Amino acid sequence: MMKSKRSRAATSPIEVANRKTDEEFIADYLLPDNAKESSWVTAWTHPRTGAKYTISLAQPANLKQEDLDACFNLLVETSKKDYENSAGRWHPDKKLNEMRSPELRYVLVKEEETGELRGFTSLMPTYEEGEPVVYCYEVHLKPDLQGTGLGSLLMSFLTAVAVNLPPITKVMLTCFLSNARGLPFYRKLGFERDVISPVPRILRGKVIEPDYLIMSKRIRPDSESY
Repeated sequence: MMKSKRSRAATSPIEVANRKTDEEFIADYLLPDNAKESSWVTAWTHPRTGAKYTISLAQPANLKQEDLDACFNLLVETSKKDYENSAGRWHPDKKLNEMRSPELRYVLVKEEETGELRGFTSLMPTYEEGEPVVYCYEVHLKPDLQGTGLGSLLMSFLTAVAVNLPPITKVMLTCFLSNARGLPFYRKLGFERDVISPVPRILRGKVIEPDYLIMSKRIRPDSESY
């Protein structure tokens, strides 16, 4: 008789976090009773137009296909040119596969009246060069929502997760150097060039400049990680 297979127990706080349901993730890292930081909301109002929006969180497995498609289309609208002009080029199938990574969490911003997706961010508690971090994979907004404070609100959710999930020490992201709007936005939020960000290199006597920057915002000193 074959032995029944048992799923391996999670062995690290990061793994535990990534196995939680969306409801558990919100309760434990965005709205915990003993929260050191929390900015989580499920509704937002445009400061200029008064239009109302809903905010929700979901893993890729819990996303409707139309929502994933809308996220991808918004990414194409805001960032395809940056990808096309980069050394890595634009590979839509590769990007879609990344966007389906099961451990990602999407925060979706939808127009309340129509249900249309107008913005989103995606994040993942993970390890980067052995250091526990919350990585921001994407953050994209329709033009009419840029400069409204919504982007800062979405990024504050990542900070809250990091603060409420020891041993995470920082929030990280990657930004194209051609992203003239994104770079100052992230710097204003306290993000700086990370030590693992690529530096210029010499190849056959020619200086090759990187076309992207890895940025991070430290949440707690390494000495406080546990």
